[in-house]
Amino acid sequence: MTAVLTAAALLLVAGCSEGGPAGKLPSEKGSSAPSGRPAGSAAPSGTPGTKAAPAKGSATVTGTLAKGLKSPWGLAALPDGDLLVSSRDEGTLTRVDAETGKATAVGKVAGAAPAGEGGLMGLALSPSYATDHQVYAYFTTESDNRIARMLYDDKRPAGQQLGAADTVFKGIPKGVVHNGGRIAFGPDKMLYAGTGETGERGLAQDPKSLAGKILRMTPDGEPVHGNPEADSVVYSLGHRNVQGLAWDKDRRLWAAEFGQDTWDELNLVEPGKNYGWPEVEGKANRAGFVDPVAQWKTSEASPSGIAVAEGSVWMAGLKGERLWRIPLDGANPVAPPQAFFAEKYGRLRTVLALGGDELLVVTSETDSRGTPEPGDDRILKVKVT
Repeated sequence: MTAVLTAAALLLVAGCSEGGPAGKLPSEKGSSAPSGRPAGSAAPSGTPGTKAAPAKGSATVTGTLAKGLKSPWGLAALPDGDLLVSSRDEGTLTRVDAETGKATAVGKVAGAAPAGEGGLMGLALSPSYATDHQVYAYFTTESDNRIARMLYDDKRPAGQQLGAADTVFKGIPKGVVHNGGRIAFGPDKMLYAGTGETGERGLAQDPKSLAGKILRMTPDGEPVHGNPEADSVVYSLGHRNVQGLAWDKDRRLWAAEFGQDTWDELNLVEPGKNYGWPEVEGKANRAGFVDPVAQWKTSEASPSGIAVAEGSVWMAGLKGERLWRIPLDGANPVAPPQAFFAEKYGRLRTVLALGGDELLVVTSETDSRGTPEPGDDRILKVKVT
């Protein structure tokens, strides 16, 4: 792995109650975007020079980079190729050596209060990480979900390398379930966050609520020029629980979200659009709501993280215990989604594109919903076409 990871980290990827019964927890200042279009505004389908992905592809696990991780959730790649991994249930960050897989404690995120589906979740590196060494994290506190940034100093002793949490944005509603949690910096260097509706369905359609939304803000947590409302960070609404965010090379923003009993979704996200929850679930062809580009039975997906590689969106399935490939021609699917690794590695949480045909896939067997085996949880190295 090389420094090609740096750009990938800034485009990081990351329900039903993450694969459990709906609504019930089992034992468990503004700048314009480049090119005049906010990241996430769809480029024209069939953009000149864009090559469609083949209808059929492949995914092969070429090795295990790391194992023995506890409730891993967020994943970010450092400039030297090493990885930062968040533990949802322990509220800690760990560094994983890109060559040996050795895990080193980085530190605990002050204020994180893991419970249910909440805890320390998404990670992203500052767009200016090379000079400011700031790591962003989305996490649950005793009162809300919030985003904070912390100075990461790897010259300090292990376990003491995180600075104080500087809150960038707070007040995102929290719940026992549906806390969202994925954050990522887009091609416009703005910070995006996927939130959940906390089990209170009406919040997803309330434009004044931060729940059940995709948010877009400056690195300092301020609304961005180009958002639907000038004084709001709300970018899109009508989401149930967004845990996957990724951009393709034409700057389109893709998001994966959990359905309830019928359909999980992959959405092409555009500013101001309404994605339907709880009025509709899956493809409804109903005026005022945007249909998903692809949908799955909840038993086959319960999607969390996504990444874009080799012209396809790759989506991790929790309850579905498989990796999904959605081949694209611009904004349109070329063929039905293709599944890999069904029930072979257990629940899959996060996908990170390393550039070219390489992915990292994080399992999620130790999150109280899986059936962990010796060595879980793991970071898998995957080659795709």
